[in-house]
Amino acid sequence: MILVTGGAGFIGANFVLDWLSVCNEPVLNVDKLTYAGNLATLKSLQGSEKHIFARVDICDRAALDSLLAEHKPRAVVHFAAESHVDRSIDGPADFVQTNVVGTFTLLEAVRAYWGALPVAEKSAFRMLAVSTDEVFGSLGPQDPQFSETTPYAPNSPYSATKAASDHLVRAYHHTYGLPTLTTNCSNNYGPYHFPEKLIPLMITNALAGKTLPIYGDGQNVRDWLYVTDHCSAIRQVLERGTPGETYNVGGWNEKTNLEVVHTLCDLLDELKPKAEGSYRDQMTFIKDRPGHDRRYAIDARKLERELGWRPAETFETGLKKTVQWYLDNQPWVNDVTSGEYRKWVGQHYA
Repeated sequence: MILVTGGAGFIGANFVLDWLSVCNEPVLNVDKLTYAGNLATLKSLQGSEKHIFARVDICDRAALDSLLAEHKPRAVVHFAAESHVDRSIDGPADFVQTNVVGTFTLLEAVRAYWGALPVAEKSAFRMLAVSTDEVFGSLGPQDPQFSETTPYAPNSPYSATKAASDHLVRAYHHTYGLPTLTTNCSNNYGPYHFPEKLIPLMITNALAGKTLPIYGDGQNVRDWLYVTDHCSAIRQVLERGTPGETYNVGGWNEKTNLEVVHTLCDLLDELKPKAEGSYRDQMTFIKDRPGHDRRYAIDARKLERELGWRPAETFETGLKKTVQWYLDNQPWVNDVTSGEYRKWVGQHYA
């Protein structure tokens, strides 16, 4: 069995679904179920003996100790995090609590559990922490992509707390010998994405006839990674990665926000055309957010060189699958876009 934290969130839930579709090994799914955690994403696993769900906060040491002692996982994959930059600007305290205190609490529980394992099980045990490219800061237009040796320079409360989490994971390997692995990924997109991030927000707003808000001049650059590709990379790192090492996971898809929105609008024009005009007509530029990093870009050659991983999807194929998924799953979208969500979006993008 493996233990997954944050397994009801966007990437975590996709990982759980992907894992159980290709592996015969059960998952203990630990999630606090904040606004971004959604059990409806895991509906297809109801009744499955391979999926055990526990509603637990990773800051609850006693609950973690109990779960580890009862289920005896051979690995931990740590997704649980507050992850939206805009929300971290509005309320950083939750990010410090979950991303820093939560990771510390989990590390302490895992260290105690791992330390008491028999020799063979102790040697085989792994803990993989899933992080972000945002810990590296912002790149200029001609700067080389982020590598695993790029110095950390986080610029938002979100990325600062993820950097702190990464440092703790590294320290627990070097100080205590805990067999940790860290992955730093670029922007994910795909099915089951909570519609506060760029791609799902644009899709849901476009279909609802609302404006498509674009920060600043729309020229901020991100590298885009289809979520199922990310899941396959994590499986590779968990299985074959070297303890103490970090691995960058990227999609080799640098796009400006404006390019992303244009491509999304064109896909919607093709797949669900409006009665008149184009979805591009709904685009509007809004005041940029504070400290908005200009460019992120991931160099994922280490992962390809050492573990043989490359993304299967191009940006175009992955984005078309994503748009089609949202068109086919409007009930899921309607369930997660509650009144509280609408209130937050309305205030934030006013």
